[in-house]
Amino acid sequence: MTGTTSPLRVLVIVPTYNERETLPLIVERVRASVPLAHVLVADDASPDGTGQIADHLAADDPNVHVLHRPGKQGLGAAYLDGFRWGSARGYEVLVEMDADGSHQPEQLPALLERVEAGADLAIGSRYVPGGSVRNWPAHRQFISRGGNLYVRVLLGIPLHDATAGYRAYRTTALEKLGLDDVESQGYCFQIDLTWRAVRAGLHVEEVPIEFVERELGSSKMNRAIFAEAMWRVLTWGTAYRFEQLTGRRRRARAVEH
Repeated sequence: MTGTTSPLRVLVIVPTYNERETLPLIVERVRASVPLAHVLVADDASPDGTGQIADHLAADDPNVHVLHRPGKQGLGAAYLDGFRWGSARGYEVLVEMDADGSHQPEQLPALLERVEAGADLAIGSRYVPGGSVRNWPAHRQFISRGGNLYVRVLLGIPLHDATAGYRAYRTTALEKLGLDDVESQGYCFQIDLTWRAVRAGLHVEEVPIEFVERELGSSKMNRAIFAEAMWRVLTWGTAYRFEQLTGRRRRARAVEH
């Protein structure tokens, strides 16, 4: 069974902010790669007219939809709104995909195959065998790999690419993650949901992908996003390790008595 003929109702959520150059290309590629999937463009009132372009795409294709948000509120908030929109309309698989071309739509069937086979969450991973990164400078790869090592050490997440933003969730799995209290943004949002999925005991699989650095537009990565991820992971990790320590002490006392 392939993702192009998936029996599941699939919604690909594409958050946008000033992506007028790349959006039409990404939507076209998604529609070609997984013809039965629907696309939801979640636009944060882009001043470059991305929202209007999304409206034109939706007018020409009944499988394309647009969610106009009031302003730039961050990647995490855009995905949460997209999850709510898709869940309310009965979609069974909700996909996260960047609008800049770094997540290749042609690789989406591989993620959907794993969900169809039973995964609650399929993550497009750059750092498992078969995964790769194209056109990234050495310092970006160092930061990304170092960040994932930081996450694995502090949180004990048994995954290689917890910061990856190309992923497919079963809607029923998202309902178990307590999304109403998610406040994280940027890369930290991806770590947060991965951490919640692991702690909830969900079936998470990593699927090798080739990540491609964007050729058009500008990256949304900045120091604030990086700093948020660092301190939130440190906070979560400290609490997690404390829970482990106190749990071991309680078990030891129980054995003594």
